[in-house]
Amino acid sequence: MSSINDSFFTIKSLREQVYDYLRFQMNDGKIRPGSFLNLNEISMELGMSRTPLRDALFQLETEGFVTIYPRRGVIVNTLTLEKIRNIYEILGGLESSVMVHIALRFRESDAEIMEKCNYQMRKALDQNNYSMFYEENLKFHNVYLNMSDNLEILQYIKIHKERLYDFPRNKTFVKEWELHSLEEHQALIELLRKGDFNGAAEYIRDVHWSFQVQERFIRKYYFAKHSELDVSEEA
Repeated sequence: MSSINDSFFTIKSLREQVYDYLRFQMNDGKIRPGSFLNLNEISMELGMSRTPLRDALFQLETEGFVTIYPRRGVIVNTLTLEKIRNIYEILGGLESSVMVHIALRFRESDAEIMEKCNYQMRKALDQNNYSMFYEENLKFHNVYLNMSDNLEILQYIKIHKERLYDFPRNKTFVKEWELHSLEEHQALIELLRKGDFNGAAEYIRDVHWSFQVQERFIRKYYFAKHSELDVSEEA
């Protein structure tokens, strides 16, 4: 096993190690949507048998990243417009569900943290620092998401956001979209400060994660920045 991959192989199971490796390759753009995986080459690269690779691929298929075709191979799924629409509907439903259940836990100090995240996102946008913007955006949402005890919901949210943003991760902005996101974040903070958690849940579902509301930005972002993606109406 080469030293290049040593960082992937610590105390995790072999399946977890292979999974992390493949996800890193997807995120970094070294494994592209629409491509078939060369399983022999990956096994040789990692210096291990096909069994943990197969197990990792089963997990990736369950999460929607790849499709396994018996006797044909494994293809990395493309992110179609229909899939993006479905993911937005899922995220809107899940995040709004969390919101209505954390009313007794949310404090003014949490709103202040969200406001600081929004400030850092605006700063990142001014500096054209996508990585910082991305991380602060996740932190913003995680302020209320991490109040949930429903680990299954949180895992579904995590996976679906990764399908949107890490497939591979785009490191440029559609600044008009990001500015709208900042305004939406501020509107959400104000609803939370008023104690209107039902209103906040509806805003998350019907505005912030609404495909119809965000569609013009989605099309611009994925058409312009992910030319390899199939953004047709078909799944």
